Amino acid sequence: MDSERYEKYSSEKESAFEALCKRCGECCGASGDPCVNLARRDDGTFFCRDYEGRLGPQVTVSGKKFHCIPIRDYINHGTLKDNCAYRVKL
Repeated sequence: MDSERYEKYSSEKESAFEALCKRCGECCGASGDPCVNLARRDDGTFFCRDYEGRLGPQVTVSGKKFHCIPIRDYINHGTLKDNCAYRVKL
């Protein structure tokens, strides 16, 4: 596969993967001590204020330090809640 086709394929896969998310915020601590970058929309869904720079050292609302990891790591470690769209679909 040439690089242009691979880039297109990769982009399509990433878009499909992102589309699975229900934006519940649970993997970012919405029901407990959330990441300071987690924000809630008027419709009740959540988003990351710094999505592009989210990975790596972060802090929760209470000041607890943690490392934000890719959702695929949550999937691979089986730490997602039962109702998570990624867990249900994948």
